[in-house]
Amino acid sequence: MFLAEHGIQPIIIEQGKMVDDRIADVKEFKKEGKLNVFSNIQFGEGGAGTFSDGKLNTGINSPYCKKVLETFVKFGAPEQILYMNKPHVGTDNLVKVVRNMREEIIRLGGTFYFNEKVTDFEFENSQLKAVVCSSNVDEKCVVAHTHEAIHPLACHNHSVRSNLRNKEENVAVNSVRHKIVTDTAILAIGHSSRDTFEKLFELGLNMEAKSFSVGARIEHKQEMINKAQYGEETQLKLPSADYKLVYHGEDRTLYTFCMCPGGVVVPSTSEENAVVTNGMSYFARNMENANSAILVGVNPEDFEGNHPLRGMYFQRELEHKAFEIGGSDYKAPAQRVEDFLAKRKTTNWGEVKPSYLPGVTMADLHEVLPKFVTDTIEEGIINLDKKLKGFANKDAILTGVETRSSSPVRILRNEDGMANIQGIYPCGEGPGYAGGIMSAAVDGIKVAIKILEKEV
Repeated sequence: MFLAEHGIQPIIIEQGKMVDDRIADVKEFKKEGKLNVFSNIQFGEGGAGTFSDGKLNTGINSPYCKKVLETFVKFGAPEQILYMNKPHVGTDNLVKVVRNMREEIIRLGGTFYFNEKVTDFEFENSQLKAVVCSSNVDEKCVVAHTHEAIHPLACHNHSVRSNLRNKEENVAVNSVRHKIVTDTAILAIGHSSRDTFEKLFELGLNMEAKSFSVGARIEHKQEMINKAQYGEETQLKLPSADYKLVYHGEDRTLYTFCMCPGGVVVPSTSEENAVVTNGMSYFARNMENANSAILVGVNPEDFEGNHPLRGMYFQRELEHKAFEIGGSDYKAPAQRVEDFLAKRKTTNWGEVKPSYLPGVTMADLHEVLPKFVTDTIEEGIINLDKKLKGFANKDAILTGVETRSSSPVRILRNEDGMANIQGIYPCGEGPGYAGGIMSAAVDGIKVAIKILEKEV
């Protein structure tokens, strides 16, 4: 958006679908367990953030945060996010915001390629020369201001972004595989574009393993969280309560992350034969349960070898194990807290009912997560109950696994914002420079400024 507002006409390459079509794929996965690996909660227009609580609070301190908030409001987010202490947009509003942003970028001359995947890059003397793409379906979707010429910038793999001048001959719109000749691409690829990470490693981009976290989602009755935070006797009409908690153990730290008041646990895998959980809320936050990730830190030193993608392979291993324990049909393994603390498989639900769809399988998460993770979760749940009464409620539910809270890899960049290949700009959460919607948006603005400065 920032580049389009400043006269650059971008090409956005998106391996998934437009947001409305993407919603249909997500609904089908929840109802039928039929996964579209190109269009799901991770991939598609707007990325993983579209299906989230839409939190815009952040730990970073940047003058661009205000710009991000104002942009969201301009395109349909509730105006109160401009003054809320913890602004959130909600999935229902995010869908509208993403759609409106796309329409404005197209009005400014941009072009979107949906159902289109970046599969390769061409370099010459350490300079980007082209981005190679292929269609995910027989007939890809191109949405543009004009089809007479392509005025580049973008690729979002969800794909990648490319910056160019007006060269109609560079793009064969009707081919299954085509090439965009460009000297500039923004890698706004998200934390789940694993095949893209592997391709970039193969091509020689400098990258390193980074710390991340794994764990599960914990669900409580929202009413219980409200009473724990507000008390029993309040007469005030208050919003659904949230929390943010941390436990520092002897060896590891456990913390809550992406707490979704009045929300649901959602299926966030983007690979076949894998189970991944996340949380989302609508703007009203008025559903029965509250949920949050409870995560334990993982460091590169925890794995043998020095391969920069070793953390990514560890994530995949846990996700496949959760798929198997869940029944190999995309149901997630889930367990009551009382049973988890007793290290026994759950055989019945109590007052809290799991919200995850396509459904859950009663299980023992000790069979899925590593011992250093389950040990820390056990200690943490008991400790956090002292900070938030009821956190260790026997009927609270743990649903696994949560593995994609942040990227396990960082693509290195220099002071000009580029990788070791000139013209490639790693950007946002996937390449390791952000940890949420706000910080990713701010990083995008910073990268856009670098490109605009180069263009002058």
